[in-house]
Amino acid sequence: MNPGFDNQKYLITQSEHIRNRISQFGNKLYLEFGGKLFDDYHASRVLPGFQPDSKLKMLLQLADQAEIVITIHAADIEKNKIRHDLGISYDMDVLRLIQEFRDKGLYVGSVVITRYAGQPAADQFKSKLEKLGIRVYRHYPINGYPNNVSYIVSDDGYGKNDYIETTRPLVIITAPGPGSGKMAACLSQLYHENKRGIKAGYAKFETFPIWNIPLKHPVNLAYEAATADLNDVNMIDPFHLDAYGVTTVNYNRDVEIYPVLAAMFEGIYGHCPYKSPTDMGVNMAGNCIIDDEVCREASRQEILRRYYQALNRLAKDEGTRDEVYKIELLMKQAKINVNMRSVVPAANELSQKNGSPAAALKLPDGRIVTGKTSALLGASAAALLNAVKELGGIADQIHLISPAFIEPIQGLKIRYLGSHNPRLHTDEVLIALSMCAATDENARIALEQLPKLRGCQVHTSVMLSSVDIKVFSKLGLELTSEPCYETDKIYH
Repeated sequence: MNPGFDNQKYLITQSEHIRNRISQFGNKLYLEFGGKLFDDYHASRVLPGFQPDSKLKMLLQLADQAEIVITIHAADIEKNKIRHDLGISYDMDVLRLIQEFRDKGLYVGSVVITRYAGQPAADQFKSKLEKLGIRVYRHYPINGYPNNVSYIVSDDGYGKNDYIETTRPLVIITAPGPGSGKMAACLSQLYHENKRGIKAGYAKFETFPIWNIPLKHPVNLAYEAATADLNDVNMIDPFHLDAYGVTTVNYNRDVEIYPVLAAMFEGIYGHCPYKSPTDMGVNMAGNCIIDDEVCREASRQEILRRYYQALNRLAKDEGTRDEVYKIELLMKQAKINVNMRSVVPAANELSQKNGSPAAALKLPDGRIVTGKTSALLGASAAALLNAVKELGGIADQIHLISPAFIEPIQGLKIRYLGSHNPRLHTDEVLIALSMCAATDENARIALEQLPKLRGCQVHTSVMLSSVDIKVFSKLGLELTSEPCYETDKIYH
């Protein structure tokens, strides 16, 4: 897909905008960082040209001015909350984030355990971090939060929280996931800084929704689809419209909390520095869209992918019907249907024709290759091999992996490893292909085509095993699947 977003312009304008915001507040700014700081693949999908590490690169331009503070909710530590995209707990993700930031050259100042109420697991985590040389602070539950403003903005409210020692002008507050207390940590710091005679500022960095494009623009609709499980809703910022007569887009939680935030600012500063939730933001992504139609089409495809993900979660009893209904409504607003994802009808028609699972994969030039289930290969593995054949200019009748090579692997799976399915998964096919590449020129050529699959679309007529899903993800393929299992078993 052609680029629709100017990444270089974004790096320059975004970092400059944040520098300007720092200077507005006496050289001390607490920046609440929503979403993913790196590996932002949602943004790269809906804004083609946006690099997944763009926000990280932007912050590296401010590395000498910035330090990072990570917040984590004490209850999330206690209940071992899991980040499902990574399969690790929130407390382990804190360690991962610290290491990732350090490896990239960013300074991590400390960790804040929010809403701490004596949880034993939180105490253990605090001890673990301190043994690693990481400073840890505790913030406490506040009765009446967020509505009892006079109590919150007092020595019995924010005043009870530990003061986070920071040394740099820009303090980035981030977290493993939502509900970790980022905003409360920022406001608590403003209270403490103000008591120390420092007029620090607060701003919010959220890439989505993009405030200066239309409310029902597919890019903003795709954000709603991505957060359908949280029930976030994009809306016109009424405070910004009232203050400036200008229509901007925000989302419901920020609009709903703004009057409370404004009252808190007044309690801390004596006035509110912002006239609207939009004023609080520093996102410049909307100014860097260079081809609107490219971004619209990419976002329509993202909504369809999110729809299938919601259907799959529902089939696995991991999601809700309301999440599916919400995305169906977004599809109607975007005027799209599943057949506009070209790999969907291709896979489903082949499956109906053969009466077995099938897969379809769209190559970078728009060609669609398919894979069907056979005695040797699953449909996903077959589609993968057919794709690299096409990309490598290898004739269809040529076997990249000899059946005589596959059969011993099947025997190993069934006789010795206890598998009931003799067909090779995608990971097993890739290992076999790499072994054949040592002596076979066609296999070597096929293996070299794998990087070209990044960003390609694939659809399967049944839900895949976790192994196949992970392989497609590692290859950068964007997968959707029909919400049904290959068999009628009650345990999968």
